[in-house]
Amino acid sequence: MKAENQLTETLQQTFDTLDQTLGDHEAQLNIQSVGTVTYLGPGVVRVSGLRGVQAEELLQFPGDSLGIAFNIDPRETGVVLLDEGHDLRAGDEVRRTKRVLDVPVGEELLGRVVDALGRPLDGEGRLAGGRRMPLERPAPAIMDRLPVTEPLQTGLKVVDALIPIGRGQRELIIGDRQTGKTAVAVDAIINQNETGVICIYCGVGKRSSAVAKVVADLRARQAMDHCIGVVATEEDPPGLQYITPYAAMTMGEYFMEQGRDVLVVLDDLTRHARAYRELSLLLRRPPGREAYPGDIFYIHSRLLERSTHLKEELGGGSLTALPVIETEAQNISAYIPTNLISITDGQIYLSPDLFQKGILPAVDVGRSVSRVGGKTQLSAYRSVAGDLRLAYSQFEELEAFARFGTQLDEDTRKTLERGRRVREILKQNQYSPMPVAEQIAALVAVNEGVLDNLDPDEIRDAEARVRQAVKENLPEFWDKVGQGQPLHKDDMETVRNQAREAVSDLLPTQQSGRKKAESHGDH
Repeated sequence: MKAENQLTETLQQTFDTLDQTLGDHEAQLNIQSVGTVTYLGPGVVRVSGLRGVQAEELLQFPGDSLGIAFNIDPRETGVVLLDEGHDLRAGDEVRRTKRVLDVPVGEELLGRVVDALGRPLDGEGRLAGGRRMPLERPAPAIMDRLPVTEPLQTGLKVVDALIPIGRGQRELIIGDRQTGKTAVAVDAIINQNETGVICIYCGVGKRSSAVAKVVADLRARQAMDHCIGVVATEEDPPGLQYITPYAAMTMGEYFMEQGRDVLVVLDDLTRHARAYRELSLLLRRPPGREAYPGDIFYIHSRLLERSTHLKEELGGGSLTALPVIETEAQNISAYIPTNLISITDGQIYLSPDLFQKGILPAVDVGRSVSRVGGKTQLSAYRSVAGDLRLAYSQFEELEAFARFGTQLDEDTRKTLERGRRVREILKQNQYSPMPVAEQIAALVAVNEGVLDNLDPDEIRDAEARVRQAVKENLPEFWDKVGQGQPLHKDDMETVRNQAREAVSDLLPTQQSGRKKAESHGDH
């Protein structure tokens, strides 16, 4: 009997506790807007019933697939898929997330390769941090910007001396396929190993093997420690390719707002434009010139306007953009190239003709320009390369004219000989960025006529000797150039004498020069 009473009391206490718990609980009604897939296409879907959906809102599909609201019509919504969506079917539910697309940012991204959604592609596990920022952000206002005043050294003589780039500038790299556009950008990233500049390589629509090669080259040269890879290959959906450059810019803006300098390489925007054209045509947007939609200029301008040099009150950081664009048959007046030329602050044009002649990097100095970088260029360059650009362009025209077999006077012949040696000096191997002082020394040697009596085949050897001599024997000159101080006549004379001494055993008498040339030919 006693046991029954204890059991009854225990049950009564349990029921009282349960009643109290249920009484405290209030059911909350969670209203969700749910749409239905009515059409499936390659990379796009159409959805009906999504009331109140906003432009560029993130939408969720079954299987955690994601999409962006792109077209908002009265009866249906056109959605761009960010995943393959192979498992989607007509009739599937689509839910609003009531948020715009955002991407991860922060120090934990350095050294990693991710896609535009922050998903790792390098097999090194998930990202540790949780900081995220919106994919689309307004560009800084004009009054929030400062002039571009500090150079961004690429380590390439032809660029740093003749087409200089400043931190916060937008410099277009343009040329036909297979002319070395990516190589120039990768060299610029490698050259930042000691500068503290954060680099972001954004590959859009490229082959997986090409992207893997770039990442492997950066790792081999210890450049991935300060670099982030943001990649959407040609196998990825066009929607993911479309958002990738914006994700790279957002990741760069995080560091810029911390007061740091950032370099973003966008490789390349031709494929980005094609991906956007594909999406627009699939969603039945009206086509314009070359079947591109009417806002094709706007998608690139709002992307590149985000690169700038911020005011000190906003951090004082900078974001430099190097967009890459591919031309067809050297036609830089095509639709997308002219759009980007008008948006950017200059272009580095790579010529297939120079590439085929083995003049690498194949930069066409006459068709390249930097509209900002000249103001940021170190004083030493101005002392050496002030008239070099004009003289080199005149040499190229004169060389083309001289091919007709015209009788040349002595001054013209000397100009041609000097120009050929300048061209040899401006050649540079890939993955071999050069410190500023060594560049200046090589340019002084060729400008001052130290190398005039050498055969063009001997210029590379002579340049290596000059660079080594300056590095070992002129530490004061090295420091002075690095600090941005101007060069005086005494400095130029010192470098010229050092260069002449370094190549003295290469400077032949006329007879020994012929013997050296013959022995070189035998080898």
